[in-house]
Amino acid sequence: MIIKEVRTRHIRAPWVEPPVFGAVVPENRDVLVAEIETASGIVGMGYLILLRGGVPTVRACLEELVIPEIIGRDATDIEGIWQHLWKANYWIGRMGVTVLAQSVIDIALWDALGKRAGMPLHRLWGHSADTIPAYGSGCWRGYGPEGMVDRAKRYVDQGFKAIKMQCGHLFDRHQDVRNVAMMRDALGPEIDIMIDCNMGWTADQAIITGRKFQDYDLYWLEEPVDCEDFAGYARIAETLDLRIVGGETHFTRFDMRPFFEHSRLPILQPDVMRGGLTELRKIATVADTHGMTIAPHLFPELMVQLMAAIPNGHILEYVNWMDDAWVDPVLPVEGVYTAPERPGHGLVFKDDFLAEYTVG
Repeated sequence: MIIKEVRTRHIRAPWVEPPVFGAVVPENRDVLVAEIETASGIVGMGYLILLRGGVPTVRACLEELVIPEIIGRDATDIEGIWQHLWKANYWIGRMGVTVLAQSVIDIALWDALGKRAGMPLHRLWGHSADTIPAYGSGCWRGYGPEGMVDRAKRYVDQGFKAIKMQCGHLFDRHQDVRNVAMMRDALGPEIDIMIDCNMGWTADQAIITGRKFQDYDLYWLEEPVDCEDFAGYARIAETLDLRIVGGETHFTRFDMRPFFEHSRLPILQPDVMRGGLTELRKIATVADTHGMTIAPHLFPELMVQLMAAIPNGHILEYVNWMDDAWVDPVLPVEGVYTAPERPGHGLVFKDDFLAEYTVG
């Protein structure tokens, strides 16, 4: 299990169904892939999806600050490697590019260890949940009011019991309320509706508009304010009769510490790119200690491994961003996931996908 080589790859592939966050629609998916090969020939794979560019930057960080630190290390020293990289790059990183680079390596190391053990990660970590519910994400604000409703109906037709739509940015508060009313009217009372603001408001704006949202039985209001505004999160949560959730933009449990010390959010949404699988397992444990559950941000085909191995998994976010990339994609059935039993995380890129879309 001695690390012999680390290879990186930049994939730029067209979207199967592009995320219409706003007026400008992204043309391509930018994916960074890292492969760690051991002396015995085991290869672990990690990947990141970077929505706003940055693959060359993260690759440069890997080449300069990360890969030289792990060549010759035992690939089973996953905690030790995480701590070494965290401390070695602390003064230049702590959040941002260095943690993104560290995270893709961490994912690949766990994949390698699962393959060495012949076990899926959820079994290696200690299996907990046979099935995990999912919600249909991607009722993007750029679709417009009717378009968001149409996308939600597609999810409901596929068996999902919950969907997520967006608010803010493109809409004023009056239109946001009309959009939510239209969605509730279209879906009826039995479908859960999450709503994502993507840090689009101040706390005051969130409270004013959120009071109107309370009439429509929303499941949660996500990231209403900037990720640094912990006091704003608390004000909103204390004022509104709505679940307030967040965490996808925060790096590691240290960045989330105010959420734990002054617990107001019932559900956390950590992102595997901001700490890796090692850190997500720790976030889940700390959250469980404080009575909080986990609904990880994106990467459902990978996050199913985490959610099947923790006692406080809440729900997965389904997007179809990578379904076309895998030899054997991990997909929800009637809105429910089951973790695969393949060794490691069980994800293998199609050869033709790599051949066609690798740009460097």
